[in-house]
Amino acid sequence: MPEEVIGKVSDFFARPVVAGIELTTTLKVGDKIHITGHTTDIELTVDSMQINNANVSEGKAGDAIGIKVPDRVRRGDTVYKVIE
Repeated sequence: MPEEVIGKVSDFFARPVVAGIELTTTLKVGDKIHITGHTTDIELTVDSMQINNANVSEGKAGDAIGIKVPDRVRRGDTVYKVIE
């Protein structure tokens, strides 16, 4: 499936398992994303996201968002939106 780069992982928190992502374009709850890096390869659907600990349904370019991830991601991993 085609993918477009939408941001980079800027932070990772182990408890709860959350990735901090700096967006370069819009991302909405329900979008499917793919996170890749040196040792990372995760696909997931965004169930929820937060900006400054507040739930939001959409993040825009320049926003720093937090999303729950099923496994460890690393700073600098690339985040893609899967286009269906």
